[in-house]
Amino acid sequence: MVETSNAQMIGPMPEARAPVKILLVPGHDDENWGAQYGNLKEAAMNLALATRIYNILKQDSRFDVYITRNSLGYTKEFADYFTDHRADIISFKENAKIENQNNIANGSFVEIENAPHVTVSQDIADRLYGFNKWANENNMDAVIHVHFNDYPRVNRWTAGKYRGFAIYMPERQMVNSTESARLAAFIYLKLKEKYITSTYKRESGGLIPDQKLIALGANGTLLPSVRSVLIEYGYIYRFGNNLERQNHYTNMANLTAQGIKNYFFGK
Repeated sequence: MVETSNAQMIGPMPEARAPVKILLVPGHDDENWGAQYGNLKEAAMNLALATRIYNILKQDSRFDVYITRNSLGYTKEFADYFTDHRADIISFKENAKIENQNNIANGSFVEIENAPHVTVSQDIADRLYGFNKWANENNMDAVIHVHFNDYPRVNRWTAGKYRGFAIYMPERQMVNSTESARLAAFIYLKLKEKYITSTYKRESGGLIPDQKLIALGANGTLLPSVRSVLIEYGYIYRFGNNLERQNHYTNMANLTAQGIKNYFFGK
């Protein structure tokens, strides 16, 4: 884990050269919607929040912003990319896995224990690797994955015991770790103004290094220049009230966008 006091010591990077290229990835989709609480589906929540972040950053000429899906599904750019480059994406994924296993075998990369994650389907894994490949090819400065959290329990239709947000970032051995961690810290400091960090023990501190999440560049699939963070904004069962949920979307989007701006351009 990363101590929050350390996050507060991270200073701003030199002012970036505009436009900064940001890819927003609302987690899951209409077929694989992630967590569910009653009729509330995580994929819809992720999209609602990511769209608000997109709209905020889009109004700032210093940013060139992309989003992987909208209310109609995956945007044409990404739908076409998955169709036209499927074989290339699979080859990219498999070659990266082989290289990473070689690095583990020769001792140049040491595996650590990560927080537990839900195993994704082959299709979703391919899409996530596809996002990484696209981000590399299109010189993204940052990829922001938007999610809401949950955990296994006996009755998933009742509220659970955990609450709070967590930001996952590449573990320090990963090539994009340093600046990703700094970006995570800036977003963390803004979200912490209104929200508590996760009360789940494995997410203690709120800033979580991870090697296994594809979104963060697992198996070396993101270039050093591509910062990537995955934000779990809170536990899904805490957002059952629609009016309160809409207010949270607005607050979370504003805080996230401000954290991104502070990182790239200073306060």
